[in-house]
Amino acid sequence: MYPTGALIVNLRPNTFSPPRPLTVCIKPFSDSSGANIYLEKTGELTLLVRDGDRSPGQVRCFGLGQGGLFVEAAPQQDIGRRTTGFQYELVSKRTGPHLHAPAAPCRPCSDAEVLLAVCTSDFVVRGSIEDVTDEPEQREAAIHLLVSRVFRQKSRVFRPDPGGGGRWRGHVRTLLQCGVRPGQGDFLFTGQMHFGEARLGCAPRFKDFQRTYRDAEERGLNPCAVATE
Repeated sequence: MYPTGALIVNLRPNTFSPPRPLTVCIKPFSDSSGANIYLEKTGELTLLVRDGDRSPGQVRCFGLGQGGLFVEAAPQQDIGRRTTGFQYELVSKRTGPHLHAPAAPCRPCSDAEVLLAVCTSDFVVRGSIEDVTDEPEQREAAIHLLVSRVFRQKSRVFRPDPGGGGRWRGHVRTLLQCGVRPGQGDFLFTGQMHFGEARLGCAPRFKDFQRTYRDAEERGLNPCAVATE
């Protein structure tokens, strides 16, 4: 709060033997102001976030070995009411920055990718798309799901439907350019939690997932067991 001067922030994993290599991703709070954020190593600075930049969905990622963060207060006539803040994540390159800036973000997953996603995702649910809210300023869309079965969720993304019936409701986010629309269909939705938000990963039709799973099961290639009925 009331940023003045500068400080260096070195981020480290909370395990003795972290997976390598690690990537750091930072996302400024929507109301963050009063400072520029740089990547710093041996005195050299690379600008990551400029004070006042309100780019939608602004996420910056870099390798853990590339340096630390140098947070420098910007000259202000009045530092009151200014707060600089950001969220950060330490992730492996396999699950990291591509979720925010993929080369082909709307490409359907292959069968192998679907099977791996079912085993490694933060959430795996069966359901349908009830509504989609486009957010042009964020270049994203919120997909509102009506869920008939929750296989896994690490955060309380999906909550019991107040109307009962054993159903759940929740929403996940994806890029606006993917053009997701509500409609009929039973899907398997998978994805990861990033910066407190559920990000959509693979989402095949449930009948296609069942076929893929059974084919892999017959060949002994399933990376984990999941109830498909």
